[in-house]
This record gives sequence, structure tokens and C-alpha cells, in this order.
Amino acid sequence: MAIYNVVTVGDEILKSNAKEVTKFDDRIDKLIRNMIETLNEEDGVGLAAPQIGISKRVIIAYKEEEDRLIEVINPVIVESEGECLGKEGCLSVPGKIGDVNRFTKIVVEGKNKRGEDIRIIATDMFARILQHEIDHLNGILFIDKAENIEEIN
Repeated sequence: MAIYNVVTVGDEILKSNAKEVTKFDDRIDKLIRNMIETLNEEDGVGLAAPQIGISKRVIIAYKEEEDRLIEVINPVIVESEGECLGKEGCLSVPGKIGDVNRFTKIVVEGKNKRGEDIRIIATDMFARILQHEIDHLNGILFIDKAENIEEIN
């Protein structure tokens, strides 16, 4: 497998809408495995394909309760409730953190790597990670929504 370089703020792909996945084949499986390796190398909790320079609607997110990564292809938030302001950072925006208002509970529908329909109910931190990664698919960075952006070392 391969570890990709994470693209950073200023790269045009981060401001673009990612393309919907229509073929569920070995390429998608390989992309997801490479994204997992890249995320592990970067020690992050979520990654969207545009962050590695690939315009596809694919995300992976760490679900702490199950101690595993969840992949979602073509994710859509279909339900949401509650609000919470919380700190976020991003592999594509190194050296910055900020407070972002997110839903506390969401329901996401999408596909798994085999093209099968999936439905995820997420709360708290897992919901925050999913929303952050889905934003990447729509060309939105956390700094576009954040309050109190701070520089960190």
C-alpha cells in the first residue's frame, strides 16, 4: 500500500466539491486502504479523499467506542440534532485549531466499499469527525466555520 502526502490549505482540491463514486471495485478498496495507512502515519482521527489529492466522495473516521475506522462512500447527513461548540484541527490546516459549532447527533447514509447501503447513527466526537470529513467533500475547511482560530506549535 501507499502513504500519501496530505494536501494543505491553498490547494484548489480542498475548495472543490468531490466527485460521487459510481464504481465499487478494487480501486476503491485500494484507495480506502491507502487512506487508512496515511491516516495512521499522520496520527489523525479522520481523512477525506480530497485531502490526499483525490476528488472522490470517500471518508474514513475513527469511532472510539469500537476502536476502529469506519469508511463511508458518498456520505449524506440525513438527520441532525443538538449543537455543541468544540475544538477542531485538521491535517490539511497544520498549526491551527479553532472552535466549530457542530451537531451533537447525526444520521449519515452512504455506501460501504462493496457498494452496499449503510446507515450510521453518530453522537458526540464521532459525529463531529464525520461532519468535519463530509465538509471536506463539499470544499469546506474547518477554518471556514471556526471561531477563535489559534496558532499551535
